[in-house]
Amino acid sequence: MNLQKVISGFFFILAMTLNFGFFYGDIHNPAMHSSYELFAALVISLIATVLKIGDKTQIGSVLLASSLVADIQLIAAVIVWTVVGINSTLDAGTMSTIVSLSGGAFLANITSVILYIGETLKSKR
Repeated sequence: MNLQKVISGFFFILAMTLNFGFFYGDIHNPAMHSSYELFAALVISLIATVLKIGDKTQIGSVLLASSLVADIQLIAAVIVWTVVGINSTLDAGTMSTIVSLSGGAFLANITSVILYIGETLKSKR
């Protein structure tokens, strides 16, 4: 068993599931989306990105690109939540923007996990 692959896979899948946990729920209702879960999704996504940096294969480049997309979208969601949350309460429009950004990151996470599974299935023992 390759411990590096286990750790990488753990963080790739954890990033996706945390992001889904934040994304799931009524898009306009701030009570259904935890700021702590969004922050956790961002931190785990950044860790997953760091784990992808050392891979010098073609699929590694695509994995890194998809992870960077997820990071940028989650960072944007956190910035919107922070800027608007400091100045006022979150309204439905702002919450839908935050959740939509998280949804884009979730799609990038799904792409990353599918590529990771495909790479794992193709690799020789």
